[in-house]
Amino acid sequence: MTTHRERIQACLNGERTDRTPIALWRHFPEEDQNPERLAAATIKFQQTYDFDIVKVTPASSFAVKDWGVEDEWQNNPEGSRAYTKRVIQKPQDWEALKPLAPSAPHLAAQLQCLKLVRQGIGAETPMIQTIFNPLSQAKNLAGNGLLLEHIKKHPNAVMKGLETIAQSTVKFIEAAREIGMDGIFYAVQHAQASMLELDEYKSIALPYDQQALKPAEDLWCNLLHLHGSDVYFSLLRLMNFQIVNWHDRETYPSLAEAQSLFRGVVCGGIRQDTLYKGSQAQVKEEAQGAIEQTKGKRFILGTGCVVYYQSPHENILTAIESTR
Repeated sequence: MTTHRERIQACLNGERTDRTPIALWRHFPEEDQNPERLAAATIKFQQTYDFDIVKVTPASSFAVKDWGVEDEWQNNPEGSRAYTKRVIQKPQDWEALKPLAPSAPHLAAQLQCLKLVRQGIGAETPMIQTIFNPLSQAKNLAGNGLLLEHIKKHPNAVMKGLETIAQSTVKFIEAAREIGMDGIFYAVQHAQASMLELDEYKSIALPYDQQALKPAEDLWCNLLHLHGSDVYFSLLRLMNFQIVNWHDRETYPSLAEAQSLFRGVVCGGIRQDTLYKGSQAQVKEEAQGAIEQTKGKRFILGTGCVVYYQSPHENILTAIESTR
């Protein structure tokens, strides 16, 4: 196999690959405020490690800043930024949201970043763009506590807001497709028992997931990220993804169990903390254990979520070496 694209396509087809595919991604908490700098940092990261998939990882606020939220870098080890201004305070605010066009300044900046990354890594390395699902964007607009309170007390107002967010997300994905992305990394943060009951998720969030995902349905490299613990893995049956990623070392299901539940490719195997604070021996043990669990098929080695931005270079190299 001479290209990353060939390796990932073979993996998706359930074929044995020349080595286990690997994909790690991280935030760039200072560079992600400028499309050129984020693109350059993403390309450099790929040139350093040569992963099989490049995930473009902007700050989560990229999708909602054009509605007026503000955030700042507060040294979170994950590399994510903290929100300092929200725009939803009362239920009526959901209904006042207006759809965003892809030409809105922050969305347009991310499309420019995507274009530069595509040029920088070439066509033979799969590139996926991070898309936060409508409910995750709603959380960033309101704060999680207020969002959950509004879902309980004012669900119709929230759903009007989710409709607007979904419309904006559809337009952004359509614009990103024109640049030549291979798929999306679809981040879902509320499909876990500590946030919502499964039936609540299906009634409040799922219709807007399905709406937002429509323009990505025929892309070949879509990845679903189920964030958190006690995740609702059964949602995979209701959405069309080739790859799923979750905190498999910390919550059900294990990689092996997941492969019995899902026909596609599972991605994970290494704890974020192991890559960040663990020894090279621990990284190697988790990586090799994951490869053994999956028998090296329908599997991409990764972490349950982003790589902490200060994770040691040697630990990342150890993860890569474990795949060979």
